[in-house]
Amino acid sequence: MTDLEDGPGGSTGHSDDSAPRCLVTGATGYIGGRLVPALLDAGYRVRALARTPQKLRDYPWADRVQVVRGDVTDPDSLAEAMRGVDVAYYLVHALGTGSTFEETDRRAAQTFGEQARAAGVRRIVYLGGLTPAGVPEQDLSPHLRSRAEVGHILLASEVPTAVLRAAIVIGSGSASFEMLRYLTERLPLMVTPSWVRTRIQPVAVRDVIRYLVGCAALPAGVNRAFDIGGPDVMTYRDMMQRYAAVAGLRPRVILPVPVLTPTLSSRWVGLVTPVPSSIARPLTESLRHEVVCREHDIKEYVPDPPDGTIGFDRALRLALKRIQEARVDTRWSNASVPGAPSDPLPTDPDWAGGSLYRDEREMAVPVGPEALWRVIEGIGGENGWYSFPLAWAVRGWLDRLVGGVGLRRGRRDAQHLRVGDSLDFWRVEEILPGELLRLRAEMRVPGLAWLELSVRRDEQGRTVYGQRALFHPRGLFGHAYWWSVWPFHSVVFGGMARNIAKAAATEEERREPVPGGSRAPAADSGTDN
Repeated sequence: MTDLEDGPGGSTGHSDDSAPRCLVTGATGYIGGRLVPALLDAGYRVRALARTPQKLRDYPWADRVQVVRGDVTDPDSLAEAMRGVDVAYYLVHALGTGSTFEETDRRAAQTFGEQARAAGVRRIVYLGGLTPAGVPEQDLSPHLRSRAEVGHILLASEVPTAVLRAAIVIGSGSASFEMLRYLTERLPLMVTPSWVRTRIQPVAVRDVIRYLVGCAALPAGVNRAFDIGGPDVMTYRDMMQRYAAVAGLRPRVILPVPVLTPTLSSRWVGLVTPVPSSIARPLTESLRHEVVCREHDIKEYVPDPPDGTIGFDRALRLALKRIQEARVDTRWSNASVPGAPSDPLPTDPDWAGGSLYRDEREMAVPVGPEALWRVIEGIGGENGWYSFPLAWAVRGWLDRLVGGVGLRRGRRDAQHLRVGDSLDFWRVEEILPGELLRLRAEMRVPGLAWLELSVRRDEQGRTVYGQRALFHPRGLFGHAYWWSVWPFHSVVFGGMARNIAKAAATEEERREPVPGGSRAPAADSGTDN
């Protein structure tokens, strides 16, 4: 039997014990991680099933749910997890687990349905794949065929089941969306498989979550599948061109050819994008089928919003919002809290969320945090950037040559900064006194760039200086720009970290009293590069 564990805060769910309890499988996954807070906000109690409960520890809602250790293929763990459950969400599948994934999916669905019936669960909700009209299931791709079979098994379980069938889900972290993102951003010209002409009806992740939550309250007699999609029907080629427009990229040159098989397509996607080939292959195989909704009956039970479902362009803007508004993580731990289902989660795969290059450095500094922070807050202007002054000067000259601000702006105050201050060719975007300074680049670069400087104490009580340069490239030129300057990072950023540490030591010595009651003379911000 499995262990039933409370979340880190000891909570066992919603404070109203009469509220329906929902079991969410796949709570560490893309949809599950976004569904749980939506269910909590709707007033449901939530129990989350995970093979490794520790993975849920850092979720912002972890202390509001009950965590169950288990696996959907294990009857005993499911029997324990389904005790007292009203609605059970089936949000798992074996995509990317090898050639036996269809058998694994089949066995898991059968076990889930049997245990739900035995536990008296009143509803199952399953998110599957949209299947093409007029195509026999045996002719579908293995991925779509398995999704359809799981839906049939759950509908036959004798537990009222709602099967939601979706095509491509548009939202940061969705494997299908990430594949679209990377192909479009990285290839201004591409030779593509013929499936770029296939018609698809994408759906925004916000609408998917809204439908999933709404299905918890379906009447007991509803036992059927529903097609869910957004208002737009387009080809994959159309989606890439519209992504380019929303992302501010030039129109892409797309040349479809008929010779790329699914295997070659998946290898091509794996080469161009960070999406693993084991995931890219079933997705590209599925794209050879036209997937368009045949009905919109779900609106009878989960009404559309007054302004309708979310269109493709708006879904793209929501998915790209965090980067376009420069909302990067304000915590050094990189544990951001999503504000909406379209926002990325820190637990999404490493390849999700688009390209964000990093240069991260840390070092222990033998001074107090206050001395280190004074140096950080005094950076720029006449104090300089503590490394390779010629390189910074050349970068400023080049920026002015292409119409940028260069290094001529200096700083408002020699000692103190505030949010919104200009700082040479940076802008102060966030400042947590004594802890964090985040600067956003305003020089001309093919993308968005930030520089973060931080102060913290480690477990041994030492002062630790943290430095993080972030770059979100815009198009292929953005990627080329990052790698062209990468060889200089060890000199510029490495020297910067070392010299800030030295300046902090000098600052602390300067502040220490000397015989006679005076202080040692001030030192400049000299560099060792």
